Amino acid sequence: MAGKKQFDVDTALEAAMTRFWRAGYADTSLDDLSAATGLNRSSIYSSLGDKESLYLRCLDRYATRYGEKYDQALSRASEEPSRAIREFFDVTLARIADPGVPDGCLIAQTAMAVPVLSPAIAARAIEALGFQRTRLRTALTAAQVADADGLAVHFAAVNQSLAVMSRAGASRKQLRAIVDVSLRALSRALDA
Repeated sequence: MAGKKQFDVDTALEAAMTRFWRAGYADTSLDDLSAATGLNRSSIYSSLGDKESLYLRCLDRYATRYGEKYDQALSRASEEPSRAIREFFDVTLARIADPGVPDGCLIAQTAMAVPVLSPAIAARAIEALGFQRTRLRTALTAAQVADADGLAVHFAAVNQSLAVMSRAGASRKQLRAIVDVSLRALSRALDA
């Protein structure tokens, strides 16, 4: 039937997000997106937008998917702060271990490329990192943890480094050791 989309937008967005996640914004061409989504260029433009718009949609999709999991992990922080922070990191470690998704983190990958990205994409990546710090600060403040702001910055940085290190081939054991150091820091703050 003329005028009716012959594809599922969510499936196409998922394929585009995965392609961007694997290769990054700069190294993903419209031909790559076409191959990944099964759509021709005109269908990509008319249904999903230009490359930058599509990337922004993919960043939002990614941030929402994992943001909800982080929020759930941190939801009990006021009662069980150590458990909540461990579960926060477990979200990242589970994503890293998932063979169905690319290595690393789309947001961390984008943040590392900020100097060469458009202002809109750079701003969205910085905003996503800010949301993560805010999410952590809110949870740590609710748990009445000393230096909640400093620990939130630290935990957000550790979380992003897990993604970078996983992409560089760090083992699961090494990544877990990094998390354990952060959990010990939290334990000391809780005892203070």
